[in-house]
Amino acid sequence: MKRKFRTYDEYLDKALRDPKEAALYLNAAAEDGDPALMLEALAQVVRAHGMARTARSLSLSRAGLYKTVSRRGNPELRTFLGILRASGLRMSFQPSQHRHP
Repeated sequence: MKRKFRTYDEYLDKALRDPKEAALYLNAAAEDGDPALMLEALAQVVRAHGMARTARSLSLSRAGLYKTVSRRGNPELRTFLGILRASGLRMSFQPSQHRHP
C-alpha cells in the first residue's frame, strides 16, 4: 500500500530546492542570531540540493562538506558563499533595528 503523506524532511527538502524558499529559511535562522541554528539551516539547504553535487561544485570531497556543515563544523566564508551560490542564493546585508553607538 502506497503512503499518501510526506514526512516533514521530505517536504522541507523539496521546498528548499526553490531558492526563494531556501532564502526565507536561511533568513529566519539568521534572525535568531544563533550560529548553531544557522549552521543547521545551511546543512538542510545543502542536503536539499544534494550533498555530492554541492561538494563537486565547491571542489570539496563529500566527506569534507559533511564535516563542514556538521554541528561541530565552522565553514570558511569562501565555503559558505560557495554553498549559497551552488544553491542559487546570495548573501546581502541590511541595517539592524537596533542602533549601536
